[in-house]
Amino acid sequence: MKICFYALRPFDELDYCRQFSAKYGIDFTWTADYPTPENIALAEGCDAVCMTPCDMGADMVDRFAALGVKYLLCRSIGYDHVDRARAKQHGMRVSNVGYTPNGVANYAIMLMLMATRRMGHILKRAELQDYSLKGKMGRDLSACTVGVVGAGKIGRTVLGHLSGFGCKLLAYDVYQSPEAAALAEFVPLDELYARSDVITLHTNATAENHHLLDAAAFAKMKDGVVIVNTARGSLIDSDALIAAIESGRVGAAALDVLEDENGLYYYNHAGDVLQNRELALLRSFPNVIVSPHTAFYTDEDVASMVEGAFEALHCFAAGIPTSHEVSLP
Repeated sequence: MKICFYALRPFDELDYCRQFSAKYGIDFTWTADYPTPENIALAEGCDAVCMTPCDMGADMVDRFAALGVKYLLCRSIGYDHVDRARAKQHGMRVSNVGYTPNGVANYAIMLMLMATRRMGHILKRAELQDYSLKGKMGRDLSACTVGVVGAGKIGRTVLGHLSGFGCKLLAYDVYQSPEAAALAEFVPLDELYARSDVITLHTNATAENHHLLDAAAFAKMKDGVVIVNTARGSLIDSDALIAAIESGRVGAAALDVLEDENGLYYYNHAGDVLQNRELALLRSFPNVIVSPHTAFYTDEDVASMVEGAFEALHCFAAGIPTSHEVSLP
């Protein structure tokens, strides 16, 4: 068995690939480039391709299938960038990876603290040697009501870690796990919107929750609410968020993901004119923090993501059920 890794980072992922290639007895080849029609031939002779979020729409799936690729291995938790329906038509199986929730959960809490304490604005003014206090007063997170949307592994970890801050904790999820219920009060989504000082998103991107936070949702929230998103960009209607920031309904936002980030994040665009007006507007606001989809980026999580690809292919080939599989039934 052989994997073609696309968008492989030689400065961190390559050593893990060598380690897990030996562990699972699976060969691999790699490129630092994202998959394109021009480099798709690199996967010729490979059973699987592995990629981070990128364009894996119908055309790319068709091209890989024509080369004989049988498996599409996402080196990420998210897999909405893959046209799974087209993959199913070709009999191709799709997998994602998992990793400890601590990295993303702690990053989300860091963003909450930065947003409530206006740290982005403070740091920018400090760069200009403006050490005055006016306009820098923040809020104590411990005195806030925090609403956690999505109480899966990461959401539950956020709740557990926030419990040490003394916050009032609310949660919304279709499945109300006993572990989360012991930490937070489960409430309907509209009630969470109305009562929360800080709202943090930790749910998957699905057709049902596309633009979960839209103009109607923002209208139900408190004035000055803080929005944190380390999940998926499509959960927030960017235009509605910008309008809510401009009106003051949203007092601050901390965003590790954006709605239109494909082709943007993980590329070096220094000196480029970016065709992304939402990003330009969001970056212009002093009360908005934008980080480039790095909440996952710890040594432990990177190792888990690389191993997850090898483990998924090992299980596929051996006919072993795996929790990594996200193929359409």
